[in-house]
Amino acid sequence: MSQKNLLTQEGYNSLTEQLNELKKKQEHLITQIEDVAQPDESGEDGLATQLKEELEVVNDKIDGLEIALEDATIISGECKRNQVEVGCTVKIKISGNSTKEFSIVTHLEADPNANKISDKSPLGVALLGKKINDKVEVSAPAGKIIYKIVSIG
Repeated sequence: MSQKNLLTQEGYNSLTEQLNELKKKQEHLITQIEDVAQPDESGEDGLATQLKEELEVVNDKIDGLEIALEDATIISGECKRNQVEVGCTVKIKISGNSTKEFSIVTHLEADPNANKISDKSPLGVALLGKKINDKVEVSAPAGKIIYKIVSIG
């Protein structure tokens, strides 16, 4: 039995959009390959080979997204308990100085630039199951960093 992929509605919609874009690209590549490939040629030219390789990559991505979406469970993005879990937004104080806010998501939605961290990342793993005012220590290239949970939403 496969494990369900927890996704926010926003993440589900984003992956569905990516899948639709990849399917359009797949159709375009198939058309290009058909245009380039000549039935009377004994060998393929470099362009046809390149297009087929690109199609193979696109097909693999499509397969991965279809499996992920098929096994998806939509989560509300709100915490039901007063502890950190996938779907929560957590405000943390970094080593007693600045504060930062992160959403804890699965690897399918992770985007550090949008402050969405994976539940499998070192910080995500450290935060899961913790409560407000708990401190967690995470090893980083710069050394150990201590985070204090300020709020969970």
